[in-house]
Amino acid sequence: MQDKNVTKLNSNYMNQYDAYIERQKRKKQRLIRRLVLFATVAVLLIGGMAVYHFNQRVLHAEKVEEYETLQEDLANLEKEEDKYKEEISLLNDEEYILEIARTKYFLSKEGELIFKTPEDNTSY
Repeated sequence: MQDKNVTKLNSNYMNQYDAYIERQKRKKQRLIRRLVLFATVAVLLIGGMAVYHFNQRVLHAEKVEEYETLQEDLANLEKEEDKYKEEISLLNDEEYILEIARTKYFLSKEGELIFKTPEDNTSY
């Protein structure tokens, strides 16, 4: 087949048409650049929010675990407080103090003998 050479007309219309086509190409390039920039910013924002969200979930899980541990500690301390309150009320009782003095320090009533055996291991 023969190559046909087409000559370009140098007319005012053709110059305007070429300028119009060039402007359309530049518009399309600017549009593509803006869309790529917007997509990049959107991906960065979404990625940043996702990372932040997962970090917050991990932090929340740690705080929940710490809260449960502290709740257990509080329950143990409340039990210990109740035990100490009971001991305080017992120490206000004179009979209890006399019992401690007799068993722990071998104090006796008049005419009473106290023998300590190895199996006798009562400590108050």
